[in-house]
Amino acid sequence: MSKIYVIGSLRNSNIPVVGEQLRAATGWDVFDDWFAGGYEADDKWKEYEEARGRHYSEAILGEAATHVFEFDKHHLDTSDACVLVTPAGKSGHLELGYMAGQGKKTYVYFDGEPDRWDVMYRFVDKVFFSMDELIGELNAN
Repeated sequence: MSKIYVIGSLRNSNIPVVGEQLRAATGWDVFDDWFAGGYEADDKWKEYEEARGRHYSEAILGEAATHVFEFDKHHLDTSDACVLVTPAGKSGHLELGYMAGQGKKTYVYFDGEPDRWDVMYRFVDKVFFSMDELIGELNAN
C-alpha cells in the first residue's frame, strides 16, 4: 500500500473531509493526523514563545518546534505522494516543494477556481478541481 500525505492549513476545515474521501475511495494509506493540532496550534505556540521572551529565530529551534517539524518531516519522508488541499499557507507550500524536490508524486486540489492564478503550480504533477478526478488518478497509480 502506498502512503499519501494530505498537506494543507490548520485553518482549512476541509482537510479531514478530503482525508476521509481519499481513505474511502482509494487503496492509499492517507496521512492527515497533523490536523489534530487544531486551528490555533501555530498561534498558541507563538504566544507561548513570546511569553518566554523568545523571538521567532530562537523559537523555531526550540523543543516544541523541533518536535512538530520532525513529526511532519517523518511523514513526508515516508509518503510516496502528497495532495496539497487549498487554501494552504506557507508551510503547506514548503512541504509541497519538499516533496516535489524528492521526486515524489505531487498533486494540488482546488475546491473551486482560485481568485489568483499562479504558474508555479506547474512544478506539481497535476492540478485537480474535481475530487472524482483526483481519486481516479490515485487509483490509477
